[in-house]
Amino acid sequence: MILLITPSARGQEYADALKEATGEETVLAANLQQGVAGLREQSYSAVVIDQFVLETEPDKSDQMFEHLGTAFPVYINFGISGMPRLVREVRSALHRRKREETQARRAVETQMRSDMCETLTAMLLSCELAMAVPDVPAPAAERIRAIDNLARELRLRLGAN
Repeated sequence: MILLITPSARGQEYADALKEATGEETVLAANLQQGVAGLREQSYSAVVIDQFVLETEPDKSDQMFEHLGTAFPVYINFGISGMPRLVREVRSALHRRKREETQARRAVETQMRSDMCETLTAMLLSCELAMAVPDVPAPAAERIRAIDNLARELRLRLGAN
């Protein structure tokens, strides 16, 4: 979903063009106060902000930036930019957002995999050391072997060495 913040009389026309070009629902806010309210209620993939609004309402712009969340901000001067440029800028921002989301997801996955592999290695080592203790009772040895087998199975699923 896209949030468009502009007091322009053509605001609805811009919102309709963005919806048609991107396939994403576009919500129109006539001023920053409405925009901030929209950001509090809903999450957006992009927020298109008329630069005129930022210049005329600098005190409210800080509130807007606090509530952007993961929305990608796109700044447009509607006084000198036409519809094709607006659509181009928003498409580009949505593409960048998607690419950054994918990169962040991969980084988190890699970190989690690494953390899990370290924990599994520690579990396997602990199991080996526990089994090396002389005179381990049979029920305890059975449980240790079960934990060892589960840890090895998890390690195989993770594709770790």
